[in-house]
Amino acid sequence: MITVSNVSLTFGGQKLFSGADLKFLPGNCYGIIGANGAGKSTFLKILSGELEPTTGTITIPANERMSTLKQDQFAYDAFPVLDTVIMGNQRLYDIMKEKDALYMKPDFSDADGEKAAELEGEFAEMDGWNAESDAASLLTGLGIPATLHAMPMADLTGGDKFKVLLAQALFGRPDILLLDEPTNNLDNRSVSWLEDFLMEFTGTLIVVSHDRWFLNNICTHIVDIDYNQVRMYVGNYDFWYESSKMMQSLMNDQKKRREDKIRELQAFIQRFSSNKSKAKQATSRRKLLTELTMEQMPASSRRYPWVCFTPDREAGKDILSVTDLNYSQDGIQLLKDVSFIVTKGQKIALVGNEQAATALFRILTEEIQPDSGSFKWGVTISTSYFPKDNSSFFDGCNLTMMEWFAQYSPEQLETYMRGFLGRMLFSGDDVYKPVSVLSGGEKVRVMLSRMMLSGANFLMLDQPTNHLDLESITAVNNALINFPGNVIFTSQDHQFVSTVADRILELHADGTMTDYYCGYEDYLVKTGQ
Repeated sequence: MITVSNVSLTFGGQKLFSGADLKFLPGNCYGIIGANGAGKSTFLKILSGELEPTTGTITIPANERMSTLKQDQFAYDAFPVLDTVIMGNQRLYDIMKEKDALYMKPDFSDADGEKAAELEGEFAEMDGWNAESDAASLLTGLGIPATLHAMPMADLTGGDKFKVLLAQALFGRPDILLLDEPTNNLDNRSVSWLEDFLMEFTGTLIVVSHDRWFLNNICTHIVDIDYNQVRMYVGNYDFWYESSKMMQSLMNDQKKRREDKIRELQAFIQRFSSNKSKAKQATSRRKLLTELTMEQMPASSRRYPWVCFTPDREAGKDILSVTDLNYSQDGIQLLKDVSFIVTKGQKIALVGNEQAATALFRILTEEIQPDSGSFKWGVTISTSYFPKDNSSFFDGCNLTMMEWFAQYSPEQLETYMRGFLGRMLFSGDDVYKPVSVLSGGEKVRVMLSRMMLSGANFLMLDQPTNHLDLESITAVNNALINFPGNVIFTSQDHQFVSTVADRILELHADGTMTDYYCGYEDYLVKTGQ
């Protein structure tokens, strides 16, 4: 349990939030959300004690152990993988090392024997005899094979290091668990395993994540940082999103149909209280939602960018044909005899080997040439491409955002360009910032603006949800659902893929491809994921 009393934080002269009074209880999962820069990760650091609040206190019972997901992937490079996981319970790890040191002494004394007995008792109470097998089980669940468990952390890739640090946070049944973006670098199987693990977690769980699917599956509460306040609401992310839109509409309609909207909102609460989710969390939410009052509903200042892709012309019958593509990079074959035909209106997700997916995009845009094979676009097709790495558009560029945007705008009037950028949440003097200093999320939004101006009827997007906040991800998600043309895309966002794609191309590690004429959920079932 964590009690937050009158907590505020002023950072660099800017007030992030103030007067936070919250209580986090065992058995619940709390998802922390907020716009980029609102202070989500900062609030998590205050809860963990890593950062002192400007005012207020954080109270945690003395007998409760807290575990956090560490962010420094190099901190444990000198240690074996299995030891790194067990360090999640530092006291247990210290006992293990102290015992080993005692038993290795050549002049083992009676005093050493008494000390060893004390340590053995504490070790047994902490279930120390199962520590290595428990750590190995966590690693295996997250996709780290047994062959790596004895290796030093320094020999692992960045993605595998992250998984080990996640296993470390989960180890030893902590009373309080704080996770900042825990689904980063995880594949479908690992995310599913993590969801199941957290469903069974009986302590207090607090999570920061941009993965809507993950938040929907595990959360009983949403903690929203908005209006410089930290407020807690019952329900998962979808419930917060839908009810906040309804509350905003209610607040904007003070005179007309107010009572009708109130009844509509109450009906929504009842409908959602029996909505889907895994049994344990669904039961908890159902009880909490039925007790919800109008005063406890979320109101949000959050703004959503306007994202809309409108093709200048309708595509004809022939869209894209790819025949026997082969491509190798640095001696690794990324594409091997890849062939497929795209028909009108299809929206295709590339899953599996991300490096191979990027190579395929670059071949289709003629940035690189395949080793062999060919592809052919239909004569009516116009394309627009969103690259995963957009640095070439911005690095060393001295243009302001307005000047950069003018390169792609068919209308050069400043009022038009300011209006367009304003709908993408760039207002006031923002449009005169040099593009070289834009944040990752801002660069993605201007790249999307460029795509919207293209009028293309075939969109190619390589990880467009990277760097975006939940609001922007939702806007892009809805825009692709409503787009009447063709789409090929990649994304780590489960909900994004499952709501857009009607066909899946899985790119394998050996360069081959498997074609699934189904949506993402059916694909996961067919492949046992």
